[in-house]
Amino acid sequence: MIKQFFLSVLAILVLFEEWLWDLLTVFGQWISRLLHLERFDAWLSQAPPKSALVALVLPLALVTPLNVGAVVLMVHGAVTAGILLELAAKLLGTLLVARVFRLTRPALMSFAWFALLYEWIMRLLRWAHALVRESRLYRAVLAFKETVKHFFREFRGG
Repeated sequence: MIKQFFLSVLAILVLFEEWLWDLLTVFGQWISRLLHLERFDAWLSQAPPKSALVALVLPLALVTPLNVGAVVLMVHGAVTAGILLELAAKLLGTLLVARVFRLTRPALMSFAWFALLYEWIMRLLRWAHALVRESRLYRAVLAFKETVKHFFREFRGG
């Protein structure tokens, strides 16, 4: 029973993170078009490996003070404000990292250590998926994810 609980929690976390990554990637593309950042995106997608790495680290450096601020708020009793700030930081960080990673992945993979880290993370995700794939909760969350994707496809197309 405890194992099933932890697998359910793992399923929720893995799927939520993937859903958030997918959703924010689409949102980032929309913002890029809205702000006419096509030339910047083209430059970033052709950036040399070291520049690509700096571009990936910058969003993390931008969001870290927000994470610290959220903890400070919670420590000082402003729990709701701290949680909201942490959620905003998570959304902003994921949006920026997903966008930059999508554009710089080929350059980043030229670093052997990065490619190894990426493969390790992907193996971990495959393992997590294998553990939770058969659960009812997983299937329910996956169906919800597909419903949301369909909604946004209809929203963009309509």
